Amino acid sequence: MIGILKKASLVAVAGSAILLGGCATRESVEHAQMTADQALSAAQHAQGTADQALSAAQTAQQGVDQLRTEEQTRVTTHRGQRG
Repeated sequence: MIGILKKASLVAVAGSAILLGGCATRESVEHAQMTADQALSAAQHAQGTADQALSAAQTAQQGVDQLRTEEQTRVTTHRGQRG
């Protein structure tokens, strides 16, 4: 009977340790939140940088399109004068 009680109490202590070991401390939750906040901030910064890069690429494309149009007009006008 004493042996059974010792085994039962050992199982109860081990089970409690496992259950309590799975609980997060306030500090670990705060650390996880801080890490998540830092990740969000980095992601927002990256999005801003990507938006700036997209804007620069669109501006460059507009410049290329304008140069192509001007070149096409020049070639067409030049051919017309010869012919």
